Amino acid sequence: MTEQRPGEHMAAEISQQPAILAGIVERQAEIAEVAEAISKRPPRFALLAARGSSDHAALYAKYLIEVLLGLPCGLVSPSTATLYGARPDLRDVLFITVSQSGGSPDLIEVTETARRQGALTVSVTNTPDSPLRAAAELGVDIGAGLEKAVAATKTYSATLLSLYLLIDAVRGGKGEDAERLGELAQQTLDGADEGVQRAVDRYRFVDRVLTTGRGYSYATALEGSLKLAETSYLAARAYSGADLLHGPVAAVNGETAVLAVTSKGHGVGAMQEVVEAVGKRGADVLAVGSAAADVPAALRIGVAPSAEEVAPILEILPIQRIALGLSLARGGDPDSPRGLLKVTKTR
Repeated sequence: MTEQRPGEHMAAEISQQPAILAGIVERQAEIAEVAEAISKRPPRFALLAARGSSDHAALYAKYLIEVLLGLPCGLVSPSTATLYGARPDLRDVLFITVSQSGGSPDLIEVTETARRQGALTVSVTNTPDSPLRAAAELGVDIGAGLEKAVAATKTYSATLLSLYLLIDAVRGGKGEDAERLGELAQQTLDGADEGVQRAVDRYRFVDRVLTTGRGYSYATALEGSLKLAETSYLAARAYSGADLLHGPVAAVNGETAVLAVTSKGHGVGAMQEVVEAVGKRGADVLAVGSAAADVPAALRIGVAPSAEEVAPILEILPIQRIALGLSLARGGDPDSPRGLLKVTKTR
């Protein structure tokens, strides 16, 4: 039996994403059926429940719902139901629970509670036979296939795309901006090799990293921070670019590495001031995104241009590669980070 090399699973699953994304686009009619059921019960507002990487996907969906559907949307705290017994009136509310495994007890319980309280509940999961799917009235199967590495990669991008297609279909869209995502993902991965290696060489001995983004890309900053923390054990912290300027920028200095997510659209204009501010404080800036060339940075990794609404699906790809490379360079195994399990069960 061939011995598994460190990071083998994570590397393979990162590389699988273009094909997985293309497959989801081909199956968008299934997602559109769920969207049609939602459209028949128009919600007053929406709520999202998730943990870990799925929580970052839920934040992305929050932006989509507020911008594309014009609905108020919030991220729930499952513990208000599971630990404190809160039972709010959720009639005419869309309640979406996002979970790769569909097995966390708190997410299952809060979904069951929301359904009893009158919400239209939807699960978005990679495990269609999970307890979460059974708890929800409707379900979206992201179809990413078995993920062996502990750190989520392909399930994260597949969840983002599934959420985009769902929300776009609710507003009557046909997913046109997602049609070429498989191709664009391959272009992004192929074009990032040199930049990723330079980033790994430059940051392999760094101890502290800040990640930052605005708008849709804030979710990418959060997920990037998590990937760096769980695979390379870095002291990584994510901030909205706006929040970074409201105080934490004071802690930035010449020993700080800043990963700035900058893609074309409304977000890049808002990020210009952020990147300039951390640069003036001596931070070493790595810009990732389709607008990376438009901001001052020590290193830049471009991402294939796309509609701003789907850019996070592409932005995360080179960051996953950086996390993989840094983990290996620092002597770790990103497939099995210490102290972590693939399914984390909380209440």
